[in-house]
Amino acid sequence: MTKLIDFCVSIIFRNRIIVVLLFALTTAFLGYQSSQLKLDAGFTKNIPLNHEYMVNYMKHAKDFGGANSILVSVCDKDSDIFNTEFFDTLKNVHDQLFFINGVERSLVKSLFSSSTRFTEIVEGGFAGGPVIPADFDSTNSDALALVSQNIDKAGIVGQLVSDDFKCAMVSAQLLNIDPNTGEKLDTLVLADQLEQQLRGKFENENTSIHIIGFAKMIGDVANGAKDVLTFFAIALAITAVMVYFFSKSIMLTILPLLCSVIAVVWQLGLLTILGFGLDPMSILVPFLVFAIGVSHGVQMINAVGKRVVEGGTSLFAAQSAFRTLLIPGGIALLSDTVGFMTLLVIDIGIIRELAITASLGVAVIILTNLILLPVLMSYVKFSDSYKNKFKNKENRSDKFWNTIAHCSTPKVAYLILFVTAVLFVFGWIQSSKMKIGDLHAGAPALHESSRYNQDTFLITDKYAISVDYISILVETTPEACTSYEVMNAIDELQWKMGNVEGVQSTVSLPSVAKLVNAGYNEGNPKWRVIPRNQQTLVQAIAQIPTSSGLLNTNCSVMPIILFMEDHKAETIKRVVEAVKLFRENYETDDLKFSLASGPVGVMAAKNEAVDDAQNPMMLYVFGAVIILCLLSFRSLRATMSVVIPLYVVSVLAQALMTFLEIGLTVSTLPVIALGVGIGVDYGIYILSTMNIKLKSGMPVRQAYFEALKERGSAVLFTGITLAVGVSTWVFSSLKFQMDMGILLTFMFVVNMLGAIVVLPALAAVFWRKQK
Repeated sequence: MTKLIDFCVSIIFRNRIIVVLLFALTTAFLGYQSSQLKLDAGFTKNIPLNHEYMVNYMKHAKDFGGANSILVSVCDKDSDIFNTEFFDTLKNVHDQLFFINGVERSLVKSLFSSSTRFTEIVEGGFAGGPVIPADFDSTNSDALALVSQNIDKAGIVGQLVSDDFKCAMVSAQLLNIDPNTGEKLDTLVLADQLEQQLRGKFENENTSIHIIGFAKMIGDVANGAKDVLTFFAIALAITAVMVYFFSKSIMLTILPLLCSVIAVVWQLGLLTILGFGLDPMSILVPFLVFAIGVSHGVQMINAVGKRVVEGGTSLFAAQSAFRTLLIPGGIALLSDTVGFMTLLVIDIGIIRELAITASLGVAVIILTNLILLPVLMSYVKFSDSYKNKFKNKENRSDKFWNTIAHCSTPKVAYLILFVTAVLFVFGWIQSSKMKIGDLHAGAPALHESSRYNQDTFLITDKYAISVDYISILVETTPEACTSYEVMNAIDELQWKMGNVEGVQSTVSLPSVAKLVNAGYNEGNPKWRVIPRNQQTLVQAIAQIPTSSGLLNTNCSVMPIILFMEDHKAETIKRVVEAVKLFRENYETDDLKFSLASGPVGVMAAKNEAVDDAQNPMMLYVFGAVIILCLLSFRSLRATMSVVIPLYVVSVLAQALMTFLEIGLTVSTLPVIALGVGIGVDYGIYILSTMNIKLKSGMPVRQAYFEALKERGSAVLFTGITLAVGVSTWVFSSLKFQMDMGILLTFMFVVNMLGAIVVLPALAAVFWRKQK
């Protein structure tokens, strides 16, 4: 290994100008590529396509529409909907939504849809027609009164009209493919069109527009994610100030920041070359790459500075730092990279893209901060005043490190380990209460006060429907809707599910057929049943078109739609478990109740995918760290000294999530892996120096003291700097960014404390015979 390092030193530092030119040309090329990078959000990226529920969802999406829907509620601020201005606005909103690119026009539904019809019982049988007649004149009071009567007859209050008659709904399904280009639909462009062409155009002092759905939510997330640039600038400024106070040199401040920014540029450029965009939910990753780069850059300038203070030239100091840090720095960054790549085991597109984005960025840091940075530093001229300044600093810091080194004495070590064990037990108990999925109503990525979530709460409050619905797909034989046994089984399961806590309302083909059957019998409630006679049953269902979404063309699939009060994790779990329990009593060889379609069906699949991936991900992350540490240190004791504090902190982070009511979701699951991947750096840098001293026979306390003198200030500095940088995220307009900021701040600080306090305590126990 030594010969290989010497060879690298020889090649790199004898050709410094060539190395700098190669990096400059590559940066220019990848900088141009990164300028072509676009935000890329897609509905299918957010779902586990191979999950059982999603296989069923995709199989029947053509017949019943997907879970990617849009609801637009038009509300009158002063009175009810029955006035000229409101109906003119509603008509305009319907028409505008109909013509927005990416909307499935055949599934746009409102009072003005031709498929929105009423049926009434008259002396000769049934009569009916569209709720809004073709000759409707909104300025005619009689016409408005007629529409009011038709709405009551159609039974659409709570669906297309709010319970208080102050709002009316326009709903639509979205396509996955842009019909004009044949390419994937640009969700962010569509979200902007919804905002500009609907709310921007038709909302005024009398009318309010409320829009919810995945596309609108992800658009609001993307708008909020633009704040990341502000937070990046703030973090850059904070980091620059702190690096300057650490290094006391403008040049030593600029170089690690420059190399870290270059790493981000390379990362974004490589993403473009590989054909990826940057998802709004992954937009924080470049900042993390910058933070990791600064962390390793500070280790490099710290090592160079110490060699210069000892009397070495800039070139000698850079070569020495390169030799010293190539292995521990490379192992730490390789651990980060492999740790992030373990996220690929999660079968959700957005997490896999995050894994690729983070892995690319960290792999690039190996080149920019372990090769380019020492080469650039070899050109820096250090004045005598700089050297004298740091000689005095070294003497002053020895007293501080001597105090910290007491952590490696037996008595203090056992006390530290006892406290750590107590914290671990507490964290384990608390983390066992952590829930999978969203714990609050509304879009979890946004704050409760956001416009989107306020729109969600209004629609949920005023209507019996929302985007929070799940469909049980009843798969059977063709024409099964003419079978009393099949229809009765569906009806019974629907009734049971309607009584499950959290289910707001339900609808299915049998429930509508019962209403039609009563209509054929003068509306008598006694006839609101499923006819046993097949011909009568056929008569009842003949009035229900496939456009209702309650049956497919040959009546072989009939969904039971459950509208939920919310999409909280416990609500989804309760409903899904109830479906699995009840359906066992009704399923036969020819009748199958399959989960699931609808937005909540997608959430259920994501929750189960996250739950299934949680333990394997942790196993792979820690497995990768353990293997790399064993290869690096060739010592089980040293490996355990690094890994045990990491695991304790990961458990405490999960306990913190429980305490702060943060559920384990697609956006929070990667945080643990990111925290472990970055946190391992501290322990590796401390132990890389300490392990060499221990192998030479040096006592544990002295070895730890020497390691602190060499690496301690850089570890403390990077831990605090990274924590301060991500702590600014608590002011973000995005709730998921705020949550990530809290969790990462916690993990950065506590992992740093683990490396400074718990690691030496473990070393004192593992090497207790070494006096």
